Amino acid sequence: MRNTMGSRVFMLLIGAVYIYYQVHAADIVYIGELMVESNVTLEMETILSALDSTVIQVNKINSVTLSDSELVAECLIVGEKTKCNCSDGYVWSNDVCYTEKCCTESTCKQNVSHITPLCIAKVQVKINGSIMSKSTWDSSKATTLQNEFKGLNGFESLNVTQRPGNSIVDFEAAVSVKVETSKLQSIVTRLETSLAAVIWVDTVGMVTIEAPDTKVCDMSSPELKCTLEEETDSAGWNMSKKHERFELNKGSVVKLNDKCATQEYKSCTEVTLQEVTGLWAGIYECGFTRGSVRHTAKTQLRVALLPDEITLKINPLTVDCSDKKDSDSVIVNVIATILNSTESYVVWWSYRGKGKNNLVNTFNGDYLVYSFDAPISCKKSMDAQYMNVTFKNTVNQEKSQRVDIPVIYRGKQFCSKDGFWPKTPAGDTVINRTCEEGKVGYKSRTCKGPEWENVYSSCISQELNKVLNAADNFKKGLGASQEAAVGIFAGLSNSSTTNSTDPSSVMAEVGASIGVLDVMSSASQNIDLEESVFPSFVDAASNLLNKPWVGVNKSIIQNMSSDYLMSVETLVKNIKVNTSDGFNSTNLELKFCNSSSGCNVSLFDIDVNLTKTSGIMKTVAVKNITDKLPHSLTYLTTSLLLSVTLEDSDNSSLEIRLDFPREEGSEPVCVFWNTTVREWSDEGCSTNISSDGNHTLCVCNHLTAFSVLMSKSDISDATLDMITNVGLGVSICSLLIFLIIESLVWSAVVQTNLSHFRHTAMVNIALFLLLGDCSFLVSSYLDILSDTWCLVLTICKHLFFLAMFCWMLCLSVMLVHQLIFVFSPVRKRVFMFLSSIVGYVCPILIVGSSYVYYKYTDTPYYDKKNCWLIYEKLLKGSIYAFILPVGTVILTNLFSMVVVILTLLKSSIPDSTKTDDKETAKSILKVVVFLTPLFGVTWAIGLIGFILDEKDPMIKVVNYSFTILNSFQGLFILLTGCLTEKKIREELKKLITAKSKGQNESMKKSMNSTVYTKDR
Repeated sequence: MRNTMGSRVFMLLIGAVYIYYQVHAADIVYIGELMVESNVTLEMETILSALDSTVIQVNKINSVTLSDSELVAECLIVGEKTKCNCSDGYVWSNDVCYTEKCCTESTCKQNVSHITPLCIAKVQVKINGSIMSKSTWDSSKATTLQNEFKGLNGFESLNVTQRPGNSIVDFEAAVSVKVETSKLQSIVTRLETSLAAVIWVDTVGMVTIEAPDTKVCDMSSPELKCTLEEETDSAGWNMSKKHERFELNKGSVVKLNDKCATQEYKSCTEVTLQEVTGLWAGIYECGFTRGSVRHTAKTQLRVALLPDEITLKINPLTVDCSDKKDSDSVIVNVIATILNSTESYVVWWSYRGKGKNNLVNTFNGDYLVYSFDAPISCKKSMDAQYMNVTFKNTVNQEKSQRVDIPVIYRGKQFCSKDGFWPKTPAGDTVINRTCEEGKVGYKSRTCKGPEWENVYSSCISQELNKVLNAADNFKKGLGASQEAAVGIFAGLSNSSTTNSTDPSSVMAEVGASIGVLDVMSSASQNIDLEESVFPSFVDAASNLLNKPWVGVNKSIIQNMSSDYLMSVETLVKNIKVNTSDGFNSTNLELKFCNSSSGCNVSLFDIDVNLTKTSGIMKTVAVKNITDKLPHSLTYLTTSLLLSVTLEDSDNSSLEIRLDFPREEGSEPVCVFWNTTVREWSDEGCSTNISSDGNHTLCVCNHLTAFSVLMSKSDISDATLDMITNVGLGVSICSLLIFLIIESLVWSAVVQTNLSHFRHTAMVNIALFLLLGDCSFLVSSYLDILSDTWCLVLTICKHLFFLAMFCWMLCLSVMLVHQLIFVFSPVRKRVFMFLSSIVGYVCPILIVGSSYVYYKYTDTPYYDKKNCWLIYEKLLKGSIYAFILPVGTVILTNLFSMVVVILTLLKSSIPDSTKTDDKETAKSILKVVVFLTPLFGVTWAIGLIGFILDEKDPMIKVVNYSFTILNSFQGLFILLTGCLTEKKIREELKKLITAKSKGQNESMKKSMNSTVYTKDR
């Protein structure tokens, strides 16, 4: 080549140029291009070696050192003729290809030396796509596809595969350059038009993915990051394992960040997995989407696994050492089971945390099983006997599972064998990990010694267990898509319609189903759920209320119902609404309102009116839930609960009106469900009765779950309250007078044992009635009483009124004994001893034991709404700790009155005349009048009112009669037990006369002294 004919231009790629920052002390790599022009023949190796380690000053502060250089392109320019070629491993850049039509590795005869970059390093990019066409695929279409993709820079090959039996065609194109998305999209658009088809395209090799290159530890938080030079519309992540593929979304484990783009990488997405377990090991794929094109990259995340669940079974379930010596031992077989794993575990067992006995696994289908025998000592010990099984993975992380061994020692209480359940020490729980066919979980039973508690079942169907696992993964962010949410609720709806007759199995299914709702409600805080979820969600939630919630204690049902309500409310609030007006089912009805002028909707005959200016009102009415929620048990709840939420609202003040149907003969109270304390409250709500009396209008200034409580025993009105307060005031004054009179005449009226017995009993009756009335009067001021004082007053009323009835019992039994056993009187010491036990000890024992029982069974002892005992239902509730003993005393005292009356009748029969009959009738009347208040017979009216139904027309008469007779009981005791007794009247007269006589004598002496002085 003659040098005079032109110049030769060399393009050099200067790579890995390091810039040393003195301030930041950090290394940044720069890639640059150097163009060398010469009119003589140049040896490129000489130029490249001369450039090595050259320092170039970039600015006043920074300089760069050339660490590597490479020949990228060579151009020969002779006059106006140009001939350029890329070096091996390089191809023309997209700018050169699409502007100068020099593509791939062909020789370019255009003067392209001014374009930067000129040549770029080859990369491997795959373009995968699917074509869905309505017409038959043929060779002409394949040619069209081939020609379009040949227009891409760096095109290498195209493979087309038609799926058998359908019109879908898959293709894969290979290029050696990162394609421009706009160019690829234009190809797809033209193909969709020419082929009359729908085309999806994704690429591999365009995206840079960063991930841990070694195994990450269990419970660590690895980060994965994807970047792309071009801007895109959206980004996302998927995870694949075995034959499953999951979309990743925000959740309790998955944390996404799409705001990591830089000037160089205009598209970026990061995912952080918090506290990973073996569940998260798999192939991760990120994707950037723009139009019909999706750019992807994949990497594998390896996790040093630990078992997610270690199941331990023992045989026998309990160890019986009741007939063995302390030196003896019993062999127990322990089986540890985990899911099959690729991890190489080191496994050992230990007894009470001591020792290290290695274990070897055996395969059992999808599980790894470890089995060993261990001796359990029969020597009595206060510490539990247990086994630990420990798994250690390849990065030395450990996970252990413990199983306690129940041991029956000699002389210790136990429950006898009952069917499957073996002989078990008191206080221990036996776990049976065998469920019915088609179910998973376990059953447990606790020995309270010597009685067994009911069996508690956690066995649920395999289908429901799959739904529960899917919901748990959804909450974590694994597979958290709209389709997955719809599938979870559909699966829950199907599994909640199973027909089981075993109450424990039903409650296990209900509890697990509520768990699904709870998990999904929690997930809805992070993951947006769309309107399409509503139908299956409403059906699933409704089906749960079709089943009877029985077979477990009340506190469990109350917690379950509260969790159910909170989950339903949260889901209704968080699920987005687009165009629907509502959804309904048997037990749930939803209505939505998006009017800016206010909302009026009706659900299950409940009218709701809300004045608002913005937002979407979501209202859900629920049947068959209020009776399961904890509530003030002096009230009955309606069967309907109504929840109202307002979405996207800026209203500063609200007023909602709810029109409930009213049950005849009931006193309604508007309440809302306080989710914080899990109780009904009437704060912020007012109650009004419609003019026709058939509706209850609730007006509230806040939104939540509303209902109406109907009275059971809180039947007071203004008239009854007035009678009660006046009566108690009169009674308290009367009882004080009675006690003062008794103290004044005591020595004169207790001359005989019989009178001593009688007055002792009456004084105690009056004293405890006085204390009870005072406690009752104080407890009526509920607005100023704390919960502690309310409890104290409840206990006081319970104790004082019981003590009063016990002394009434002593009085009646004493009178009957004197009538029947005339010649065998009770000695004074015996009477006082027995009466003290009945009158003092028995009430304390009844009140104390009932309070302790309700406290330690976690059931309410008193009602904070009225500071009195609780009625739940027939023979259930703390009120029966008062009703049963009082009813017994009243029946006994009625019997005593009958005995007295019959005795009077019998004594008048032999020689009766009309005059005698009148006297007998008068005597009987006196007995009834005098003994009724002292025997507490008027309280029998209260028992009748307790038995009557609230709708009975006689209930109002009973309530007024009971209130009048018993609020004035103190006055009746003063009249019949004190002032009508002749001896007391005489003593009072003597005291008054003596005092008057003493005053007269004192006056006479004073007058005599004055006269004597004057005479002198």
